[in-house]
Amino acid sequence: MKTRTILEGCTRALVPMVPDDRQLSISSASVFYNPEMELNRDISVASIAAFSEVLASSRDLDLSEITYVDALSASGMRGLRISKEVGLNVTLNDWSEEAYNLIRENAELNDLTGKVRTCLGNANVLLHKERYNIVDIDPFGSPTTYLDAASGSAINMIAVTATDTAPLCGAHLNSGIRKYGAVPLNIEYHSEMGVRILLGMIARDLARHEKAMQPMLCHATRHYVRAYLELKKSAKKTDKCLKNMGFIAHCTSCMDRSVHYGLAVHIPEKCERCGNSTHIAGPLWLGPLHDKDFCDAVLIQLAQRELGKKEHAMKIIELCRNELDIPTFYDHHLLSKKLGISAIPMEELLKELTAQGFKASRTHFSGTSFKTNAGIEGILDTLRRFR
Repeated sequence: MKTRTILEGCTRALVPMVPDDRQLSISSASVFYNPEMELNRDISVASIAAFSEVLASSRDLDLSEITYVDALSASGMRGLRISKEVGLNVTLNDWSEEAYNLIRENAELNDLTGKVRTCLGNANVLLHKERYNIVDIDPFGSPTTYLDAASGSAINMIAVTATDTAPLCGAHLNSGIRKYGAVPLNIEYHSEMGVRILLGMIARDLARHEKAMQPMLCHATRHYVRAYLELKKSAKKTDKCLKNMGFIAHCTSCMDRSVHYGLAVHIPEKCERCGNSTHIAGPLWLGPLHDKDFCDAVLIQLAQRELGKKEHAMKIIELCRNELDIPTFYDHHLLSKKLGISAIPMEELLKELTAQGFKASRTHFSGTSFKTNAGIEGILDTLRRFR
């Protein structure tokens, strides 16, 4: 296998070489490296560092005593960066012998031999056998086949990536139902739908292990969803956590939507606003997606590091921090089109909603998305004023 050396953060790594550098992913046999995920890894380093510092302080631990596993390591880039740039006790695992050997080479390249533990085997087998403070699951595609093992293994945090956004967001409906045990809807807030479907699946997997989750940071960026979840082991806390589960009823006719908490609830078949049939999504997570204090800590970590995607990463986290904790966003351009008017600047719309006593914010999901507690009628009334 031919390789070339790259640099991310302050970590060097050998990755498979392909003839065309314009390709988004670089792979050889069973070793995979995606340069487009550098942003994801930059945010991972900052997020894991922010969480680990709080955990170390609260438990009177050294960072090197906090255990972290990247169960699907491929080239090992993410875990190597966590070891070198954060200082945790890192385990890197992959089922491919080719990947395993490359990880060992990359550990030596970064003077991490003896500091990073490398394993060759099935991710689920490893996670069922061992427990770690932080478990990171970043597969190619859906994480669902690893969630039960990861839920049992993780003590304090679980970090999960899903790149199968078509099933998550409702574009491939039957696949989403099969993989996530929920009905997703392919509607204007499909990216947020994907985040909440994924979190709902994780919450139910954790519940079987009597573990409650608190989302610290969850974002949908380009072709993937990424979630960082703090865990608490307690049956009572798990029961309380599951109260954040429920359903969304969406009317494609008038764009109204309502949320219904619970796993066995009555949901009206007709839209209360226009009388047309509603479409039901769920079960999914209806609770908060972000913790503001955690986002602040991640921003501090990003600011003090030399990272290739620093500015983009900070923009995402700032938007997440300031995003209202309200299920489902609205698309400004779609609403304006429905009214037959030109879209006004987003800041003007948010300012007008706020002046009327509503809460309103941008979101990280897209440049045209916003959240508000005004409801669809209040939003449309506001937009009509700009005709």
